[in-house]
Amino acid sequence: MTRRRWIADEVDGNIAALTGAHADHLTRVLRARVGEEYDVVAAETVRQARLSAIQPGRVEFELGDLVPDPGVPQVSLLLAICKFDRMEWAIEKATELGVAHIVPVIAQRSDRHLTAAANKRVDRWRRISLQSSEQARRAAPPEILEPQKLREATPMLATTRILLSENEHATRLKDALASHPAAGSVLLAIGPEGGWTPGEETLFRDAGWISASLGTTILRAETACVAALAIVFSVLS
Repeated sequence: MTRRRWIADEVDGNIAALTGAHADHLTRVLRARVGEEYDVVAAETVRQARLSAIQPGRVEFELGDLVPDPGVPQVSLLLAICKFDRMEWAIEKATELGVAHIVPVIAQRSDRHLTAAANKRVDRWRRISLQSSEQARRAAPPEILEPQKLREATPMLATTRILLSENEHATRLKDALASHPAAGSVLLAIGPEGGWTPGEETLFRDAGWISASLGTTILRAETACVAALAIVFSVLS
């Protein structure tokens, strides 16, 4: 039977704990009981664990053997800020698929009201990614950075950097991955509603990015995010 996985808020030796709302979800919603077994991520390792104590706002585990880590490719995402319900959905699904880093990007076609409020949403995005990581049995949630302007984000380093563009017609994403082996890491850029502007695409090219297409249809940002990550992990795994 597959054990449910939790990412500890506190670790002290062979004792790990969930606190606050994190603990309340386990006890009140899932009705956990002392003695039940789980996997717990503690200090960046996954351990078998037995629930040993339940207190108001706190759950403790006794940590046991290490759980082998299968390892996943290092894939990161520059995601242009879009409507927050769609942004949250994209972050949730990107986390489930295994993305390592998410950088919210302020693009020229990002709504100004959304970009002005984006900094206040980062904590919520991180909570969503934490919950999704536990559901997907990840060893750690992705790192979600503070929103950045595109010019600040494009120099980010990776073995292979790919711009998803509706203006690219010659190269599909899977072909770009095949022609630029990504043995180290992959960084994908997904634009806002309306796509990247010509000036932004020039900025990417000047920074050494490769352009690629997801096909002939125009996808919403959150759909493109899932489709692109699914292709990348399928090719690299």
